[in-house]
Amino acid sequence: MAGRLADRLAQGRERGFVGRRAEGERFAALLASGAGAVVHVHGPGGIGKSALVHWLAAQGVAAGRTLLRPDAEELARDLADGEFAARLAGARAVLLVLDPADAIVDDPGGLDERLLHLLPADALVLLATRQAPPLAWRTDPAWHGLLHPMALGPLDPADSRELLRRRGVPGPERDRAVRATHGHPLALALAADLWRQTGTGLRRLGDAPSVVEALLEHLLEAVPSALHRAALEASAQVLVTTEPLLAALLEVPDAGDVFDWLQGLSAVHRGTRGLYPHDLVRRALDARLRWRAPERRAALTRRAVAYYQRFFDAGDHARQRTVLTDFAFLHRDSPAVATVLTPVLDSVRDAAPPLLERLTIVPAAPGDLPALRAMTEAHEGRDSAELLAAWDGHPAATTSVVREPGGPPKGFSTVVVLGREPDPTGPTGSASPAAPADPAVEAARGWLLDRDGGDLRAGEHALLVRHWMSREQYQDVSAVQLLITLRLTHGYLTRRPPALTLLPFAEPERWQLSCAYVDFTRAPGADFTVGGHRYGVFAHDWRRTPPLAWLDLLCGRQAGDDPRALPAAPAPPHSGTPDREPFARAEFGHELFGHEPFTHPEFSREEFAAGVRQAVRGLGRADGLHGADLLRARLVTSAPDGRTDATRVLREALLEAAAALEASPLDRRAFRALHHTYLQPAPSQQRAADLLDLPMTTYRRHLAKGLARLTELLWLRETDLRAGRAGRPGG
Repeated sequence: MAGRLADRLAQGRERGFVGRRAEGERFAALLASGAGAVVHVHGPGGIGKSALVHWLAAQGVAAGRTLLRPDAEELARDLADGEFAARLAGARAVLLVLDPADAIVDDPGGLDERLLHLLPADALVLLATRQAPPLAWRTDPAWHGLLHPMALGPLDPADSRELLRRRGVPGPERDRAVRATHGHPLALALAADLWRQTGTGLRRLGDAPSVVEALLEHLLEAVPSALHRAALEASAQVLVTTEPLLAALLEVPDAGDVFDWLQGLSAVHRGTRGLYPHDLVRRALDARLRWRAPERRAALTRRAVAYYQRFFDAGDHARQRTVLTDFAFLHRDSPAVATVLTPVLDSVRDAAPPLLERLTIVPAAPGDLPALRAMTEAHEGRDSAELLAAWDGHPAATTSVVREPGGPPKGFSTVVVLGREPDPTGPTGSASPAAPADPAVEAARGWLLDRDGGDLRAGEHALLVRHWMSREQYQDVSAVQLLITLRLTHGYLTRRPPALTLLPFAEPERWQLSCAYVDFTRAPGADFTVGGHRYGVFAHDWRRTPPLAWLDLLCGRQAGDDPRALPAAPAPPHSGTPDREPFARAEFGHELFGHEPFTHPEFSREEFAAGVRQAVRGLGRADGLHGADLLRARLVTSAPDGRTDATRVLREALLEAAAALEASPLDRRAFRALHHTYLQPAPSQQRAADLLDLPMTTYRRHLAKGLARLTELLWLRETDLRAGRAGRPGG
C-alpha cells in the first residue's frame, strides 16, 4: 500500500479543517512577501490553535518553505549543545513551528536572544500558546513589524455547521449542536463524537456530562487546590468577579492570592470591571456544578445576592447601577427573563465589554426631539409621534435618551407623572399646564381612580411609562430596552417610589410571563389605542410590595425550582375609604413615602392570604418579616401591652398556627411540607420534596394545603379580634 499512516493522518486533518479565512489570508500574505516574521497564534484551550498551526504549516510547505518542528520544551537544550544550529545549516526559507510554545514564550527574552539570531532574515516562526504575546514583545519597538499576533475565537455559525457536516453529523442535529457549543471547535468535535458513538445529538452541555468533563480537562490549566476549584466555580455563577465579591462567594477574609491565580488563566478574561471566564468555560463549569453539587450552586447564588444587596442597604448609589446588571444576570436560568437578558449574555459570550457599559441614559436635549419623533413615527405612527411632541416640555413628563457618547439617540423613554387631580401634576404636587388629550393618560387615570383598579389615593402619584423604545428593535429585546428597565428600577430603589408604575406594551401577550416574574400584573382597564395601534398595560403596586421587599421577592423567585409556580402578585388593596393612607413598610414608611404608616387596615380575605404567603417566605431569615403586610393585622397590633416588637409577635403567631397544624393528625403531612419549605427551609423545593420522600407534584399539593390551612387558622383569629373576641390559632 502506497503512502504512510502519517500521510493519511495529515490528509484527514486537512479535510477536517474549516474556517479561519482571515488568519489564512494574513499568513498567505507573509508567505508571498518572502520576509521574516513571528506569527503568534493564541487562545484558550480547545479553540483550534493546533489545527490552525498544522494547516498554516502545510501552506508554508506547499509554498516551498523548509519545515522545522522541534519540541519546544527540548529546544533550550538543543540550543545549548549546538544541535539546533547544525540543523539550520544550509536550510533556506525556514518555517519554524513551535506548538505548544508556552515554555519559550514564558521566557520572553529567550526567543530573541538565543533563537532569532540563529535564523535567517527570511525565516517564518509560527508559535502557538494559550496566553497572548508577552507585554515586552508588544511594547518593544524592536518587535514592531516582526510580531503578528493571531487571537482565535469561536467559529462562526456557518463554519461550525460545516465542521459538523464533515464529521458526519446530520443536518437537523447541527443547528442544535452549534447553539449548545457557540462555535467552540473542541466542543463541536466532542458533539460530533457523541453523535458517532451514541447517535445522540448535543442540545445542552448539561445533558452530556462526559462532554463537560472532556471540555474542562482541555479548557483549564492545572487547578492547584480545592479552594482554586471553588473560585473557578464561583466565577461561573456571577457576571463579573471582583476580589471582594470572590471573598464573599468563598466565605474567606482575603481572596487576593486566588484572585491573582484566576486572572492568570487563559480561559479567564480581564475586563474593566473585573474577571469573567470564557463563555464555554462558564457554561461547562455551571453544567458540572448543576448536576454534581446543586446545593453548592444555590449557596453561591445566595451569597452573590447578599453581596449585591449590601449596596442597596447602604445607599451606595454609585455602585447600584452596575450591580443591577449583575443582579439581573443571576436570573438567567428563568425562562421568564432569560430572553430579556440576551444583551448581557451575548456580551459574556463574545468576551466583549457589555454594551450596557458603553451606553448612557441622560435627559433629552432640545435638539433630540426631531430624532425621537421620527423614531416614534416609524414604530407607532404619526398620531403617537404628535403626542410625544405635545408632551415635550410639560412639567409632568420627563424624557430620557439612550446613546453612546457623542452618538445619536439609540432609544428613549418618556415617563408621565399622574395624580388624582384632573391634570397630571409634577412630583411636588404643583399644578401643571393642561395636559395633551392623550388616550394613554385618559385610560390610565380611569384605571387608577377605580377602586377595583389602581385605587390611587389622595397625595399619591403614579408613573406611566408613556413611550419607550429602541431605534432599531422598538420594544423587542435589546441593550436599550434593558438599560431603560434597569434605570427605572434604580430610580425605584434609590428615590421615593411612586404608588404604582404602569408599563405599556405593543404586544402584551409576548411579555405576560416576563412581567409576571417581576411582579407586574396585567391591567386591561388601562389599555389604550392610538393611531389604530392597541397597547396592553402592566402595573406594579409599590404600596403593596415596596422596593426592598420587591428585591426579596425576585431573589426568592430566582432560587425557586419553578418561578412560574410562585404565587402571583396580590391585587392592590381597595377596601376602606378612597383617601386612606397607602400601605408602606412599617420600618421604612416615613423614609420612603414621606408620611407615618397607618394602623388597622381591614384586610380582605384575599389580601390576608397574600400577606400570609409573604410572611412565611420571610420566616427563614432573621429580618425576613421586616415590612410584612401582616404587621398591620389585628393579630399583631392587638397584642398585649408591652409587646412592642411587631415582627416577634407576627413570628410567634405564625409558629403557633403551624404548631396547631402539627398537632392535628389530618394536617400533619401538610405541616411537614410547610416545615421543610418555610419553617426550617431546605435549600430548594426539590430538596424539600426529597426530604419528604415525595414526588414534586405531591409535595406541592401538600404545601398548597398547608398554606391554605395556616391561612384559615390565622384568618379565624383575625376575624375574632375584629369582632372583639379573643382567638388562638388552635381554637
